[in-house]
Parts: sequence; C-alpha cells; structure tokens
Amino acid sequence: MTTYPAMIAPVNHVEPVPRRIRAVLASETVIDTSRARYVWEWSNYPQYYIPLEDIHPDLLVSEGRTQHSARGTVEVHALQFGDIRRPRAAKLLRDSPIEGLAGTVRFDWDSLDAWYEEDEQVFVHPRNPYVRVDALRSTRPIRVELEGVVLAEAPSSVMVFETGLPTRYYLDRGQIDFRQLMATDTVTACPYKGVTSAYWSVRTGDRIHPDLAWSYDFPTRQLTPIAGLVAFYNEQVDIVLDSERLERPTTHFFPASKG
Repeated sequence: MTTYPAMIAPVNHVEPVPRRIRAVLASETVIDTSRARYVWEWSNYPQYYIPLEDIHPDLLVSEGRTQHSARGTVEVHALQFGDIRRPRAAKLLRDSPIEGLAGTVRFDWDSLDAWYEEDEQVFVHPRNPYVRVDALRSTRPIRVELEGVVLAEAPSSVMVFETGLPTRYYLDRGQIDFRQLMATDTVTACPYKGVTSAYWSVRTGDRIHPDLAWSYDFPTRQLTPIAGLVAFYNEQVDIVLDSERLERPTTHFFPASKG
C-alpha cells in the first residue's frame, strides 16, 4: 500500500520554465536561457528542453544521425569545447507534433559540468515544479531496527515529506548506534537536498547491508533542518513510530536519489 502522494504529470506534458537556466562545460557557458520548457519524458520529473537560439552556436557538433522519439525526430549532436568532447550529448528536435518543442534541444544532464536555476546549482535533474519537500520537526518517538538489532532510538526526528517518496526520518547522531554502522565511500545527490556527505552500511551478525543510512552536512537552504542528521533507507529497515510499527514502503527510486 502506498502511503505517500504520487506524481501527477503525464508523460509528454510540457510547461514553461519561469526560471533562468544556465549550464557550463569547463569554463564555457553552453546554455543561457529564460525560455526553456519542462518536458516530462516520464512522470517523476521533467527534463529541460532549450531553444536552439539560446545555446552557444559553436559547441554543438552534428554526429550525422537521427533517432525517433515520442516527441519527434531528433538529430544527435556532440558537445565540443577545445579538447573536451562529449559524444551523444544533445538531441535537437527539428520538428515535433507537440506544440512549442520544435527547434529545442534536450541535453544529457551529465554531459555538462554544472547546471544552474538562476544562480543556484541544481543536481541530478531539473527540479519538478509539482514536487513539494518539507522538513518538519516531530516529537513522536522513533526506533529503527534491522533483523532485531536496534540501530537508533530517538525522542524526536526531522521528517522529510517529498512528493513521490516515502517519509524520511532524520535523527540526531547521538541517537544512532554507530557500532552497527560502517562508513562507505558512496556519494549521491538530490535536486532538492544537495549532495550527501556520508553513507553507512549496516552490519547484523555476519551480514552486511550496503548503504542503508546517509547524511547531508550541507543541504540546500530549504532543507537546513536536516543538516548533520542521519536517515535510514526505510524500505529496508523496520521503523517503529510512536509505538506503531510501520509497513515497509515499496519505492521505485528516482535515478541517483535515495532520499
């Protein structure tokens, strides 16, 4: 049973982006536009489609091939700046059955070094304008267990409510039993929370459960209440909230974002 709000945008939904969008490759600005479009290629989050006129004219290099998509026929381009070449980086829609998309370019996110909405960097993918993320302090007591081992027990938490994801419970480090945790080198990023600063696997007996807990030491401005706190991947642990054992949610993760 799903206990959190679902995404609402259908595939191929298009909306204007009311924010200035920029992206850079090395020291060069590739994109600078206030005319981008949000396009939902799948329902969880959109992509930016950029007018060709708002892209640096000398950096797109045609690869001489086309592909077919639900939004029309695209011409595949590489990005070239000096000795840096990013193949298959951009897809140009010369025409499209969807109003407003002809003459726009969809970039592979990782083909560019950094993306910005206005002057704030955005990670992983565009922020969904239909997603809300709230961090609320709660004094409902919480316990986190795995295979009968108590990993954390706290009188309060910061609950993060994010559209399309289960509630995440961020706990003070003093309430975590770090004897059961093993630090890893994993790093993930989230468009709404930023870049993680730590990950931990969990040991129960002879078994290692990889990357079940994480922390953001320097989250985005909107999520500062979770700074330095620790959350567990509650699809794989047992959570007792206010004396009630919660059902483990089933989630299809967004790429590169756990919570």
